[in-house]
Amino acid sequence: MTSERTLTPAEFHRAPGVGAWRVTGVGPQAVFTATSLAHAAGLVGPVVAEAERTGIHPDLDVRPEGVVVRVPCFDFDDIPAAVAEFAAAVSRAAAELGLEPDPTRPQTVGIYVAQHSEADARPFFLAALGYEPLGDTDAIDPMRCGPQLAFNPLRHDAPRRGRTHFDVYVPADQAQARVDAALAAGGRLADDSHAPAWWSLASPDNHGVDIASWPDTYG
Repeated sequence: MTSERTLTPAEFHRAPGVGAWRVTGVGPQAVFTATSLAHAAGLVGPVVAEAERTGIHPDLDVRPEGVVVRVPCFDFDDIPAAVAEFAAAVSRAAAELGLEPDPTRPQTVGIYVAQHSEADARPFFLAALGYEPLGDTDAIDPMRCGPQLAFNPLRHDAPRRGRTHFDVYVPADQAQARVDAALAAGGRLADDSHAPAWWSLASPDNHGVDIASWPDTYG
């Protein structure tokens, strides 16, 4: 990185030129819509050039519908300051190419694996999925294509009883709409005591989904 100074998500959002970007579960990201694969691929060169210039290492997903640019930052207190400069430059390049930003589209999906307090399911999932450890409790796809996993003990747990739910990180300005849509689709509100940081929802047959917006406003 070109700078040791870091930003919180709130400070990142105050930087100029980053209006298309949101901070989700893996760090800042933006979605730019395209009319074709060739149109979307036009952004690859500018992203690479800005990555080289700023020392940022982004993930780039190019599809006919558009381009997703992510900067992996797994510590929300520690977004490198150069990311803001990189994000603004990428947004300018996208505008020059006629790629429209869609700030409603960024999201990150994680899987929360709850387990008995005396069990450790992480080695099994690391082996089965080809993942790598992340910190003391999480696991990550080394190519950052699959969802991040988090492993935590159950409260009032029972042996041999696993429980898993999805964590869906969305932009803060989209969270309530996502919750409302899930409830309208037959879900129920299990817990909103932490809202607007996150809402815990359940499907009609009690599969769990947390809709989380807190990374986008943290700090």
